Amino acid sequence: MRLAILSRQPALYSTQALVTAAQARGHEVRVLDTLQFDIQISKRSPELFYQGESVGPVDAVIPRIGASITFFGLAVVRQFEMMGVYCLNESQAIARSRDKLRSLQILSRHDIGLPPTVFTRQAEHVEGCIQRVEGPPVVVKLLEGTQGIGVVLAESTRAASSVIEAFHGLDQNILIQKFIKEAKGADIRALVVGRRVVAAMRRQAIAGEFRSNIHRGGTAKKIRLPAEYRKTALAAARVLGLRVAGVDLIESAEGPMVMEVNSSPGLEGIQKATGVDVAGAVIEHIEHDLAQATHRTLGGER
Repeated sequence: MRLAILSRQPALYSTQALVTAAQARGHEVRVLDTLQFDIQISKRSPELFYQGESVGPVDAVIPRIGASITFFGLAVVRQFEMMGVYCLNESQAIARSRDKLRSLQILSRHDIGLPPTVFTRQAEHVEGCIQRVEGPPVVVKLLEGTQGIGVVLAESTRAASSVIEAFHGLDQNILIQKFIKEAKGADIRALVVGRRVVAAMRRQAIAGEFRSNIHRGGTAKKIRLPAEYRKTALAAARVLGLRVAGVDLIESAEGPMVMEVNSSPGLEGIQKATGVDVAGAVIEHIEHDLAQATHRTLGGER
């Protein structure tokens, strides 16, 4: 299999883990900088050029697209799709997950637990919005934040109003969410590959911090995911159309709630915490999907 990993940083742990797993299974792997592509659009002949040369034959693509280059990254993934190349996560699914508001709107149509959330652009509506999510306190969250950046716990209505005013002054869109106090600064990351949760860990925030992200000093340990949480994680990935996803869940008095679904989940924290070869599971899933596609094609030719 000729595999392309779209990544701006080849030395990243997640990228290297995928390269190692693919090579161990005998595949040819290239790490391609997403911003080095040129997209050529013409009648019935979509093409991609990498660093000025034709990208050449590719059987499968693993998109590892950072939030800062989402627009161009999605355009590159779409072009691969137009060329008939298998993409592990498709462009539409990545787009859904990248927009926190859109993903919550989609998830809300299904039987999936979510924290009460409000989106507003009007400063005079903030107090009412806080009351509708049973606050204060409330969590104020940037729509495009990652790794805990742009997530603020506002202890009072005045504090929430100040934070929201500041974000709006920077022309940033925000969400106001109910603060789930019973979670006690912990959440669960479930790593979904295909129709399985291949690994799960509980992340705990450091003292004085409510964000449990490992990048913010949180700790992680392997857990056996309860059936209800496994079902919720799988449903969230399926509804958004993601074959691979990091689903962040919070433990509430009402059961599991989905906080976020990540289409390019980091592998370092969860592989080290659980000992599971998640990268190997990803490569195995791609092999299975391509084998199934080949079988369907050959069956149709008979």
